[in-house]
Amino acid sequence: MKQLFESQHPLVKHKLTALRDKNTDHRTFRELVRELSLLLCYEATLDMETTQKPVETPMGETVGTTAKETIGLVPIMRAGIGMTDGIMQLLPNVQVWHIGLYRDEETLRPVSYYNKLPKEPTVQICLILDPMLATGGSAIATANIIKEWGVSRIKYVGLLAAPEGVEALSTAHPDIPIHVAHLDERLNEIGFIVPGLGDAGDRMFGT
Repeated sequence: MKQLFESQHPLVKHKLTALRDKNTDHRTFRELVRELSLLLCYEATLDMETTQKPVETPMGETVGTTAKETIGLVPIMRAGIGMTDGIMQLLPNVQVWHIGLYRDEETLRPVSYYNKLPKEPTVQICLILDPMLATGGSAIATANIIKEWGVSRIKYVGLLAAPEGVEALSTAHPDIPIHVAHLDERLNEIGFIVPGLGDAGDRMFGT
């Protein structure tokens, strides 16, 4: 799994353990998702292009570094929305573009219902945000949409992944790095990640 990047950060492991706990309340769950998203975004953007910038400090002048590229966040609704706040606090020049997909529970295939991308690309990099990479269908469909839009530099950022989802996304889009907190064991018969954390959207929004 060449393009899979599983975080080894101690804070990520600590917060993910609390996130998995079935007794974690909705408010705490949302806060943990925000914090984990920020940490994972830090790792996913280590190769951002930068440029030098002169800066004057209270003690003199120096040359610093500033981000060169504009990043677009593409949260897959609805669960991906919970990942945006933390990342928006971290990234400069960030834009947010929503893609609405839901999984047909019988076929497990993604169904598109919302897309408000502008006609022409306005960013250089897109981060697909979705807490769970399960079957991979939604991530693949979103990547297809983004590439058709005209952005070729894409990364996936999520919390948990199943081997089946990683394989599917890597096969369909071998150029897309996959950044997650943990690679779990498998999918069960209804397409949920095991051991996972349940339905991320339901736990995030209390439904």
